[in-house]
Amino acid sequence: METFFLSHGSPTLSIDESLPARSFLKSWRSKVFQAVPRAILIISGHWDTASPTVNVINGHNDTIYDFYGFPKPMYKLKYPAPGAPSLAKRVRELLQNAGFGQVKEDKTRGLDHGAWVPLMLMYPEADIPVCQLSVQTNKDATYHYNMGKALASLRDEGVLIIGSGSATHNLRIMNWESQHVEKWALDFDTWLTESLINGRYDDVNNYEEKAPNAKKAHPWPDHFYPLHVALGAAGEQAKAELIHSSWSYTALSYSSYRFTTA
Repeated sequence: METFFLSHGSPTLSIDESLPARSFLKSWRSKVFQAVPRAILIISGHWDTASPTVNVINGHNDTIYDFYGFPKPMYKLKYPAPGAPSLAKRVRELLQNAGFGQVKEDKTRGLDHGAWVPLMLMYPEADIPVCQLSVQTNKDATYHYNMGKALASLRDEGVLIIGSGSATHNLRIMNWESQHVEKWALDFDTWLTESLINGRYDDVNNYEEKAPNAKKAHPWPDHFYPLHVALGAAGEQAKAELIHSSWSYTALSYSSYRFTTA
């Protein structure tokens, strides 16, 4: 199994046919990833906890509408994918054995929109079991990269590991009307793609010091850390590939990457 980082952008990705990223995700099985995973482990930037936590759901995942003031049809969408309790317990075991301390179980939380919106487009039948893992913004990028390394063996167990966030994520200074891409956002996005493709993973793990406009692109790291988990899960010799690039609202990058184990 390869691992992936997907930029899920705005929640309107769920209904806006004009977004190129929507077409990209809808073509997932035909053009990007033909294998059928046994289960999906998704790390979303919308679940931040003090310590690693997995959702352990028997039955179907609830659909969490963790966005506000959007068109009413978005709140009627459902993604009732089965939970993956055995995968959740396996994730807990692997992380605890790797020294990540106590890994908590949440037996009520469903899937936030960082998980269900892209999955709804990729696997619309909602028939593949899904487990979600939280990020810890009180830790750094290397911590999340090492978290991914601890989970790497899941790839050999038929599990598709997806980090879901955004290549850039500064909602406060986006222009919701303009189509012009801000230079600071483009510079960070270009740096990220070049660093990944050229295997400069230490730079990516130390992006706050290495990247141009790092703090502007990610004032808070919640939407970037899922990338580090997916990258770490592919292994130190992984090869990165840019599989999609588009923009919305002048500064929101949808750059998405495949990580293939060498």
